[in-house]
Amino acid sequence: METFTMSRKELPRAGLVAAALAGRITNREGAAALHLSARQFQRLKERFREAGAPALRHRGRGRLSHRRLPAALTAKVQALLTDRYVGFNDTHATEKLREVEHLPISRESVRRLRRALGLPSVHRRRPPQHRSRRPREQAAGQLVQLDGSPFDWLEGRGPVMTLLGAIDDATSEVLALCFRPTEDLHGYATLLHDVFRRYGLPVALYGDGVNILVRTDRHWTLEEQLAGIRAPTHLGRVLQELGIGYVQARSPQGKGRVERLWATLQDRLVSELRLRGLATLTAANEFLPPFIADFNRRFARRAAAAAVWRRPPRDLSVVLGCRYARVVARDNTVRLGARLIQIPRGPRGRSYAGRRVEVRELLDGRVLVLAEATVIADLAAPGVDFALVPRSGPSADRRRRAPCPPTTLHAALTRLANAMPQRPSRHPWRRAYDVRLAIKAGYPERRA
Repeated sequence: METFTMSRKELPRAGLVAAALAGRITNREGAAALHLSARQFQRLKERFREAGAPALRHRGRGRLSHRRLPAALTAKVQALLTDRYVGFNDTHATEKLREVEHLPISRESVRRLRRALGLPSVHRRRPPQHRSRRPREQAAGQLVQLDGSPFDWLEGRGPVMTLLGAIDDATSEVLALCFRPTEDLHGYATLLHDVFRRYGLPVALYGDGVNILVRTDRHWTLEEQLAGIRAPTHLGRVLQELGIGYVQARSPQGKGRVERLWATLQDRLVSELRLRGLATLTAANEFLPPFIADFNRRFARRAAAAAVWRRPPRDLSVVLGCRYARVVARDNTVRLGARLIQIPRGPRGRSYAGRRVEVRELLDGRVLVLAEATVIADLAAPGVDFALVPRSGPSADRRRRAPCPPTTLHAALTRLANAMPQRPSRHPWRRAYDVRLAIKAGYPERRA
């Protein structure tokens, strides 16, 4: 007995065609049941009379497709997938094959050839999970998400680095990227300076609770307790002066847009760096501008409303720096770490000794001394390898009027002691001099 395979669509054909040949149904009824035309149903009857039920199957089964890839193209793509573009995901590999190698191939063909080679998928397919999505902001510049991602971006060819990035919430446009050895103050200041200079000032920033952006210590000074708010970090002071709000995310999912950016960059950017053989932090940073332009061309989207970027101040480099309160010494100098700044004479030879001034250490390493928002002295940058680091906490510059902040229990005990009646002391040293008691005790009487 002959055995052959038919699809679900082809399986009902044999019974209906046999019924039509036996005269139990008409051609029109059989064609309607198979969703065919009456003429096509008649062709099936002729094929059934000649070769039986196997002739009702699709005639292209088992034959090679006329649209199949040429053998030479298939061999070339498979060689590139196992050599130059190994580790690329299907979409990224398709883009490179089209743009760099000029090979006309689709993403599904690349996926099929990769599976034929036995290469695993770069990303594991996960089932969709239920979650509530926060809607995008309407205009560019309303909310900018920023974060840092420590990762082996050079895959062992160079040092392990941290990539700092900022992405616009409304357009998914990558605003700036910066490689740093660690997630530090200098990196965030450089990143924000690049965003402010190229685009402008946003309404708010959205990031995590890193101690560079928010205070993580539990110390409250007396002034902070009286004001009901803690002093910001060095970078927080800059944001306050520029009128930029900061929203702290309570979970990685809260800033999901920048977290998904890291997943994409850890795939695409790593492959691009490997493709060019880059092995140093400087070379990786030089490659970032063209990569950002190409990335935004592919993935950025149009905002629903007009942009709300604000113009940055002219003295942006002066605003973007660490600030310290200092008292000028008698020789008209102030010290910041190991650096000593000599303050020149003021108007009419005035001395600044004993005066409280503000010392600002800028992103490029320069140091400015300000008295009532006026620059009275400056110092050049120490060198090219300068990195901006916080030298003290912001609360350390505040004058403390009490040795320790009063707690609730201490304040309650103080109020209780003040409310109690004061009894006179009976100690002889604390009583007034009495002549009668002195004579009675044998002491001579005082003479005026």
